[in-house]
Amino acid sequence: MTDLAAPTTAPPPAQATSPLNWIRQNLFNTWYNSLLTILLLWIAYQLVPPIVTWLTVDAVWWAAPSEVCREAAGACWAFIHEKWRFIVFGFYPHAEQWRPALAMVIGLGLLAASCNRALWNRWLALGWLIGLPAIGILMSGGILGLTHVPNTRWGGLPLTLGLAVIGLVVAFPLGILLALARRSDMPAVRAVAIIYIELIRGVPLITILFMASLIIPLFLPSGVNFDRLARAQIGMIMFAAAYLAEVIRGGLQAIPKGQYEAADSLGLSYWQKQRLIILPQALRISIPPIVNTFIGFFKDTSLVIIIGLFDLVGAARASLADAEWRGFYKEAYLFIALIYFFFCYMMSAYSQHLERTLDHSNRRKGDLG
Repeated sequence: MTDLAAPTTAPPPAQATSPLNWIRQNLFNTWYNSLLTILLLWIAYQLVPPIVTWLTVDAVWWAAPSEVCREAAGACWAFIHEKWRFIVFGFYPHAEQWRPALAMVIGLGLLAASCNRALWNRWLALGWLIGLPAIGILMSGGILGLTHVPNTRWGGLPLTLGLAVIGLVVAFPLGILLALARRSDMPAVRAVAIIYIELIRGVPLITILFMASLIIPLFLPSGVNFDRLARAQIGMIMFAAAYLAEVIRGGLQAIPKGQYEAADSLGLSYWQKQRLIILPQALRISIPPIVNTFIGFFKDTSLVIIIGLFDLVGAARASLADAEWRGFYKEAYLFIALIYFFFCYMMSAYSQHLERTLDHSNRRKGDLG
């Protein structure tokens, strides 16, 4: 009787992992990939060295008169050294700029704490309850010995962050309600939601801002008036809520019908079903488009310049009105581009972290494998 040997599995063939082998397999594996690689290398050779030289080697650094910058062949970072406070804080009084700086630190600290699920407790809620009034007091003043600064003088990065954060915090729950209303079985509720969403999404944000600035005051009772900042904030909230509603509705449609039937079989009410079963899954599915909407909304705050509010972009443009420093557009826009990139990248990185954290199904599949 022949003994049956236990089956053996041969190890997978070793793969060369040297950089040269990776380049050969990924960049020069076919003739057209080789041609494309050579073309891109040639373009990079033509563009990158001159850009790096302009940014660093030929640039004027730190404090220098504008005449030196005009004679230089590179970037004038002395312009940023001279105007960065105006770009960041706008027309806020120079001696009081520590107040918006502290307000931004408080706001960003609260946002960073809110991104850590381990800190979701009553102390975080208390921090928001104390932090938001503190930010308002710091920005406006008028009490506690602080000089009053009207919001017509607010600008720069604090205004951009304020419009974006307040707008998204208010628009997100409103968008959830609109998404649920559009999928409602009640025809009147569904019709109102559809009309609102399609009407707002059918016009550009610039139109909404003009309407909020010029049309809304016509319908207010005599003696009642909102300042430009409040009207702009209302218009941006309406705009963001409509887009978030459609994003969340897409997540709701992706939930299998069995989830709804299982919730109904448990005897849950409509709001219990949405809060405990449906919405958590829909929001998890919708994280990428939701963050994409957040990033777009953050950048769209630059449009408030059309109604006379000087956000980060508006303050950068205003800084170029100085006759002594006129013409250094590239440096100004590169500076604010880095600020926008930082905040947008942080939102994108956090969304990817949140997706990995909430991706329970793939994690279970990995554990089973």
